[in-house]
Amino acid sequence: MINRARNTISAILAAFLTALFGLAPGAGAQESFFKGKTIKVIIGTTPGALYDQWARLLAAHMPKHIPGRPDMIPQNMPGAGHKIAANYVYKVGKPDGLTIAGSIVPSLYFDQLLGKGEVQYDWAKFTWIGSPVKGESQMYMRADTPYKTIDDVRKAAEPPRCGTQSTSESAYYLPRLFTETLGTKFKLVSGYPGGPEIDLAVERGELHCRAFTVEAFFAREPYLTWYKNKFVRNIIQTGRQKDSRLPDTPTIYELMDRYKTPEAARRLAAVMLASEELGRPMLASPGIPAERVKILREAFDKTMKDKEFLAEVAKRKYELSPTGGEELERVAREAMAQPKDVVERMKKVLEEEK
Repeated sequence: MINRARNTISAILAAFLTALFGLAPGAGAQESFFKGKTIKVIIGTTPGALYDQWARLLAAHMPKHIPGRPDMIPQNMPGAGHKIAANYVYKVGKPDGLTIAGSIVPSLYFDQLLGKGEVQYDWAKFTWIGSPVKGESQMYMRADTPYKTIDDVRKAAEPPRCGTQSTSESAYYLPRLFTETLGTKFKLVSGYPGGPEIDLAVERGELHCRAFTVEAFFAREPYLTWYKNKFVRNIIQTGRQKDSRLPDTPTIYELMDRYKTPEAARRLAAVMLASEELGRPMLASPGIPAERVKILREAFDKTMKDKEFLAEVAKRKYELSPTGGEELERVAREAMAQPKDVVERMKKVLEEEK
């Protein structure tokens, strides 16, 4: 009888403390787990790229919103267009919430759909935490080349040379998509470890072009100076509406109308450009306990409203259009549910150049 009374009093006290301090069931246990721990933030590119900068910015501000305030330590793991990083998070990272990809290429699911042997992850099974921005793209071209417009690229006797890391990133698949939908021709030069190395090759005159997000182009050097000094021009963008900063750059949709692109190719464009909805996703190993997933997602959401974080974003002139983990998970699952005919067409389009 006494024990029953004590249990009742304990239950009432626990409920009172939960209501008073907003403690969720299990919050104490999760705080105990994260306290004193280190979350490894894996970055799939070399230092300096915008993926690297976003991951480091999140790692600097998220810990204060995680119970127990763990450290978040960035670690660059470049190579294979972020696949090395994705494989590491999926295969090596334990299902405990302590191994996270800080900001990763959103089109990695292409390689899984195409059955690439180096893929060791299941895209739909990652733990999706959030993305700070969406990712519509553009292609820049050195202004001193004869390729002033997409029409020039279509008619060129010698195709322009575009740099890329691997088949899973926009620098590779967008030129191939433009070829499929618009009749362009590009010579793709693969194997660069990161975006900065591609840009350096452009400065040296080894390459002419590169495709990546509009956000990155207007976020940092060398692009701001290149744009100001007219070293490069933007010849195409992927959004349905023109970005306000690129009023004279046609969209792929305008160009598909102009060139009367067949419906099958338009459907392929819709599937491939859906990766832009994922933006620069932060994701973690599969199988993490639901309560810890909730904590990580809430920490991301709170970071997106954090005054110090927002001040830093404004200072760097970054865009901010966050997407939560649940929505990213939905988009990722839908991306993997493609019919066989679409996958076969993707295989044809993304087949590596000999």
